[in-house]
Amino acid sequence: MELPPQIQAQLMQLQQLQQQLQMILMQKQSVETELKECKKALEELEKSTSDDVYKLVGGLFIKRKKEEVKKELEEKVETLELRIKTLEKQEEKLQARLKELQEKIQKMIPTAQ
Repeated sequence: MELPPQIQAQLMQLQQLQQQLQMILMQKQSVETELKECKKALEELEKSTSDDVYKLVGGLFIKRKKEEVKKELEEKVETLELRIKTLEKQEEKLQARLKELQEKIQKMIPTAQ
């Protein structure tokens, strides 16, 4: 049985939304991993008793003041948390659009037979 062009178009749109959602979920997972690493680095930094620490830049370790590195990491954590919130909002909107489109397709299929 051949599906009507209208349903085929809706199915293609559904597939595109699913791909977009998959990309957002992958980005979110990547940002969450980076956030965990930053928080772990901050935690380890707190354990350090020295005023100087070494930061990996490119392929080199550069000696830096502990407070400077701590501030950089805290700012990065804040930025990453905002990024996660943005990705979560995008994810929610896409989930809603997907559900809406799936319901629309479900209603169209019985009439196409």
